[in-house]
Amino acid sequence: MSKVGIVRNERYLLHDMGYHPESPERLRVIYQALEEGEVKGLFEEIPARAASRGEIETVHDPSYVDLVEQTAGKSHVQLDPDTSTCAASYEAAIWAAGGLLEAADAVVSGHVGSAFALVRPPGHHAERARAMGFCLFNNIAIAARHLQESHGFDRILIVDWDLHHGNGTQNTFYDEQGVLYFSTHQYPYYPGTGAARDTGRGKGEGYTVNVPLGTGCGDSEYANIYTHLLRPITLAYRPQMILVSAGFDIHHRDPLGGMSVTEMGFARLMNIVKDLARSTCSGRVVLTLEGGYDLTALRESVKAVLFEMRDDASWVDQPKCQEQEKKDYKAIEKQIESIQKIQSRYWNCF
Repeated sequence: MSKVGIVRNERYLLHDMGYHPESPERLRVIYQALEEGEVKGLFEEIPARAASRGEIETVHDPSYVDLVEQTAGKSHVQLDPDTSTCAASYEAAIWAAGGLLEAADAVVSGHVGSAFALVRPPGHHAERARAMGFCLFNNIAIAARHLQESHGFDRILIVDWDLHHGNGTQNTFYDEQGVLYFSTHQYPYYPGTGAARDTGRGKGEGYTVNVPLGTGCGDSEYANIYTHLLRPITLAYRPQMILVSAGFDIHHRDPLGGMSVTEMGFARLMNIVKDLARSTCSGRVVLTLEGGYDLTALRESVKAVLFEMRDDASWVDQPKCQEQEKKDYKAIEKQIESIQKIQSRYWNCF
């Protein structure tokens, strides 16, 4: 069994936007769970660091980095209707990006087989020159650039299962083919991007795959999407690394979402991604925490994913898992067929 790495650091708890769903408690409950009896000591600790100014500027405008840096030491700065900073937010943000970079480096070096960066603030909404949706710097985009520039990777897959579309990540790589972006998201919903017809531009055409979904999708719907869309595209693309924007706001208990995924559903998604990584890139997969705002659901779902990364199903407690209702799957089948038709222009697997 290859080692699974985790990144955690107390600095991430210092970023505090006040009475806000993206709170320090999100990480606190996860960190506490990692110290419980059956979990403690199972995962390899990867020390975090601060991302350098140069690393952040591979994705963000220098003037925007200046803007965020200038919030350091100030008790409150409102950057966006949903996004503010406190005195420690800039430090937390550069350490969040740097923690993910260390996780990626640990996997590339073989120190661990896979890794999960348990960091905040999240990142996938952050645009080149704008904070958005609780995000300051786009951690996963910075990590993809790092893999390109420091390790020479030219085929990176980003899988985004967060409830919300990762507009910042998509826009960073929209006209490139070195990063394939695959997103499932509730639509139409914040931030209003991620239509199925948005497939990339120029050299990047065909390297953005958006799967917009109506509310109510659960374990089976997501598993079918991953099996019939993500799997064939990934096997055709053959990435050298898979990065995952792991948002847990598609959980059925999440207060901001309208999806129906359970802990078992997250484990299944991780199982599919893990198998694809083993088939294409020697198992190299790195996750970073994005959304997820019900604390119990977040804690248990992260545990489920971590145990699945270890090939260990001993965590499963069936009574905790929501019963999946019998559903009419014609709607999701139709959506999958629609996306396959759109993507068949670019991928011979359809």
